[in-house]
Amino acid sequence: MKTDADIKSLLLKFKQNFQKYIKKDNKSICGDSDFCSIDSQKSSHKDTMVTQYTCPMHPEIIQDHPGSCPICGMALEPMNAKVEEKNEELIDMSRRFWISAILATPLFILAMSVDMMPSLLRESLSMKSIGYIEFFLATPVVLWGGWPFFVKGYNSLKTMNLNMFTLIALGVLVAWLYSIIALFLPHIFPPSMQIDGMVHLYFEASAVITTLVLLGQVLELRARSQTNAAIKLLLELAPNKARIVRDDGSEEDIPIEHLRVGDILRIRPGEKVPLDGVVIEGRSNVDESMVTGEPVAVSKFAGERVIGATLNANGTLLMRAEKIGSQTLLAQIIEMVSQAQRSRAPIQRLTDEVSSYFVPAVVAIAFITFVVWWLFGPEPKLAYAVVGAVSVLIIACPCALGLATPISIMVSTGRGAMAGVLIKNAQALETMEKVDTLVVDKTGTLTEGKPKLVSLYAQEEFSEEEMLRLAASLELASEHPLADAIIKGAKGRSIEFAKASEVETLNGMGIVGNVDGHKIAVGNIKLLESLNIQSDKLSHKADVERNDGKIVMLVAIDSKAAGFIGVEDPIKSSSVKAIQNLHEEGIWVVMITGDNRKTAEIVAKKLGIDEVHAEVLPQEKANIIKELQAKGHIVAMAGDGINDAPALAISNVGIAMGTGTDIAMHSAEITLVKGDLRGIVRARVLSRATMRNIRQNLFFAFFYNSVGIPIAAGVLYPFLGILLSPMIAAAAMSFSSVSVIANSLRLKKIKL
Repeated sequence: MKTDADIKSLLLKFKQNFQKYIKKDNKSICGDSDFCSIDSQKSSHKDTMVTQYTCPMHPEIIQDHPGSCPICGMALEPMNAKVEEKNEELIDMSRRFWISAILATPLFILAMSVDMMPSLLRESLSMKSIGYIEFFLATPVVLWGGWPFFVKGYNSLKTMNLNMFTLIALGVLVAWLYSIIALFLPHIFPPSMQIDGMVHLYFEASAVITTLVLLGQVLELRARSQTNAAIKLLLELAPNKARIVRDDGSEEDIPIEHLRVGDILRIRPGEKVPLDGVVIEGRSNVDESMVTGEPVAVSKFAGERVIGATLNANGTLLMRAEKIGSQTLLAQIIEMVSQAQRSRAPIQRLTDEVSSYFVPAVVAIAFITFVVWWLFGPEPKLAYAVVGAVSVLIIACPCALGLATPISIMVSTGRGAMAGVLIKNAQALETMEKVDTLVVDKTGTLTEGKPKLVSLYAQEEFSEEEMLRLAASLELASEHPLADAIIKGAKGRSIEFAKASEVETLNGMGIVGNVDGHKIAVGNIKLLESLNIQSDKLSHKADVERNDGKIVMLVAIDSKAAGFIGVEDPIKSSSVKAIQNLHEEGIWVVMITGDNRKTAEIVAKKLGIDEVHAEVLPQEKANIIKELQAKGHIVAMAGDGINDAPALAISNVGIAMGTGTDIAMHSAEITLVKGDLRGIVRARVLSRATMRNIRQNLFFAFFYNSVGIPIAAGVLYPFLGILLSPMIAAAAMSFSSVSVIANSLRLKKIKL
């Protein structure tokens, strides 16, 4: 549940956004630059912005140039989503790995040969000569191949943010320096450690450890690049050019960045829709699956909206561009996914807390291991002490622990985007698994949100046509979907509109104003009651309409009840199945609406909704959610209108319909691109799979270190004579990181 401070902050942000909310070019534009740009005449492109870099494990680290995270040492990644042509870190690590492998392979063979066939080698080479060869082969691997690890390890010590590179640098450096001292100053070691005046060297261990860690880094970087596959695919969807139709009728292919709002574009069969806009001519089927996740092509004709990057199938369309640059739905999807991938889930706090103590504890365990072997181990004690300490340092690298959560979040948010489920932050993804109550708005969420005028009734002293003319003239000042239905109904009857004045919208009740010298009021029973207008004579006929599932708006002219207008908003075909699926998930579904109770209950009965709150004012929606939360429920709220924004902000998880307003989407933590409630089920499935995946990763990382560290320290040696080689420890450490990433990548294939 959000804290009071969080709620106040969200509501303040909503208020600021609402004040900025303006009407421009018949489009609602949100004034918050974090979500969309007010300046619709200019294209905003990520390539022209200063690229900032952040750490996937520590998103609070942000800088304007590439580098390493001062906390964990991982390479910083660009925050601005773009198609990567080259991964410089991967190229560099690959080069270091292959050169190190070329040098480490003969070194490893030589070192093994000394142990397995000493007499054969001694006839051709002295032990001193073999030691020098090992030194010359190992040193470039350690100092050049492992240089990035030493730099990051040094920085971790300087800032006291101990991390995996602290352990790697210490382990490799200890083995390499020990071997140099043993090679050049063998006489300082006790006689028990010397064979023919030479001490056993660990150059091959330092070189092979470095090479294996480099291999692990290469595999990890390659796997991590796959976690951004969804963003790369989305970026590649956008076409580079569009065919513009000039005023003189000529046509030309021009770059997308040269387009402006209002441009007329031609989309031919097989071409991608270049930008968001509205069809003005033609008819075709458009495949929107790459954005909405829905496999069925959608019929488009004059008046229908089209989404940039979707694929035109079989007809030719003329469209008018309405959103460009960062305003397009695709750009907003990419930005939302990028932000989600950089966010932190609450479960990450456990990892952070463990990691803050983990590395110092490992260093202490390595020191204790060294001392115990040196004091109580068999001869050569010092050699055993070095091997044990180095093995502990290497095998305990906490990279798998650090990767367990962020990699799963990156993969799952990308997978959600490909299915039309946009998740703004990792906290919402984690909370969605725990949701037990879903609160839904009716209009535009359960219904199509495209109501149509279906009936008129006027009292004896009024005419239906005159009543509709006055009501529609007043509603021209309103943005409500029901107002749009009245206006379109009047236009369909070729009614001429009059100018309205002194118009006032009363939230949750309706609208009042003056038209042609008459005082007009259009709204619900609460509106007429607030104006002391009797409407008893209309009640019976209005109830008949409501019992049929229609929305009834009462009309008053000059303080007299004149009649009513009946509007029908069809229930979405997907809503019944969605509610059924939500019940199967064990979720209690509550409908909150400002509509009449009878209309609301009819809709609820058709859909099988568990609880209904009707005739609710916008400000009361948030109070109902608070009451549910006070009873211990984890509440998700799904809505699509401006009046839903406070309720979306106060809920545990706010879910906006992608077909709704920008403010609703901004206030929500999950956006369903298709505006289909089945997307909530997808979000639930994704949340459950992600959290299960994270728990698997964390278990593996904790279990691995819990078992690996004692074995590396040598606890099995007194019983089984087993002492872990530092090289095997390095291989196991690299394997643990790659295993965590591979497990996370399974989320790409989850069925939503």
